[in-house]
Amino acid sequence: MNYKKYFSDELTSLKSQGLYRKFREINRDKKHFPKATERFEGKERAVEVWCSNDYLNLSQHPEVIAESIEVVKELGTGSGGTRNISGTSSYHADLERELADLHHKEASLIFPSAYTANQSTLWTLCKKLEGIEVFSDELNHASMIQGIKNADVPCHIFRHNDVNHLRELLNNSNASVPKLIVLESLYSMEGLRSPLKQIVSLAKEFNALTYLDEVHSVGLYGYEGRGIAEEQGISDDIDIINGTLSKAFGQMGGYIAASSDIIDFVRSFAPGFIFTSSANPSIAAASIKAIEISKKSENLREDIRKNSDLIRAGLKNYSIPHLDNDSHIIPIHLEDPKLCKKAANLLIEEHGIYIQPVFFPTVPKGDERFRVTITPKHQASDIDRFLASLNDVWNKLKLRREDFSAQEKAQVSKIY
Repeated sequence: MNYKKYFSDELTSLKSQGLYRKFREINRDKKHFPKATERFEGKERAVEVWCSNDYLNLSQHPEVIAESIEVVKELGTGSGGTRNISGTSSYHADLERELADLHHKEASLIFPSAYTANQSTLWTLCKKLEGIEVFSDELNHASMIQGIKNADVPCHIFRHNDVNHLRELLNNSNASVPKLIVLESLYSMEGLRSPLKQIVSLAKEFNALTYLDEVHSVGLYGYEGRGIAEEQGISDDIDIINGTLSKAFGQMGGYIAASSDIIDFVRSFAPGFIFTSSANPSIAAASIKAIEISKKSENLREDIRKNSDLIRAGLKNYSIPHLDNDSHIIPIHLEDPKLCKKAANLLIEEHGIYIQPVFFPTVPKGDERFRVTITPKHQASDIDRFLASLNDVWNKLKLRREDFSAQEKAQVSKIY
């Protein structure tokens, strides 16, 4: 086999479909965000960021930065090993207690990323629970899908947020085998919530475990930002909650929270936890501080709600196609990878607006989009300029408009 030709041909094919990804070098200045500096073709230029997952801007909070620096000076920049071999500091242990309390659970376990937390935990559960059948929402994140696929167990895909379809699949399953329902509270590419109470009710009826990804809701919803499960009063009814330190809390890493036995089980059997170096102690310390600040920051959450509403109203006014939801994630539909890239390039070249085009495999082919995320640091004047820039690009590229007065409900994308 000609390996060089194979790799070259695969990349050429990817580029011809408009699916090749290029990384933009964006330096987010903490004093001026959402303004940032892009290094492009050897030069620097000012841009404005509209797609950051640093939802509460806590990565740039002075108290969080100070805590991180203090612990780096105290313990250094690395953890020194795996959690089992010299890589557990008092900061790791304190963070796990903080996260357990955040989700009203007995214990928690931190991982280098939420992707690893999902993949490793689901793989371990599926491999160890003999005969298990998994019931997974069709829009679940790639990390959850991969963990289930790697375990090679029966997996039933239910239509997105379709409780009746889930019930049908559960009814047709073997009543005597273990069952696991896997879902998200807020779906990352759609910004849509799941019907948690109804799914929890089904889980109880069919004696199924529940695994809930709260990555895009923790820090942003519920009392003190404890997530949508807390907001709906069902945290105690969810068996395992997955969350992240990398988005609303502005740090790096992921975690699961559950009963002490489930956490000890995953800690003892998950290769993705056992055989990887632990997070830097400074990250753990900064995460504790970020969670502490987040709990007191209802004003920031309110700013995000107001800003999101302003953007949705503006998109409707300009008849720009988008999914009309009630979250901080606003998908703008372009439905063509090359047009999506062209629009993104025009926004940054002519308006200094940076928003990343999203295409396959992140979303299905034909469902390409911008994924707008708003932060408390975006001002009303920023929003007005952003909307006007979008409208200008829509005019120049003659992109599709949508009559929202006649629209009943935007369609949800499918990834299967």
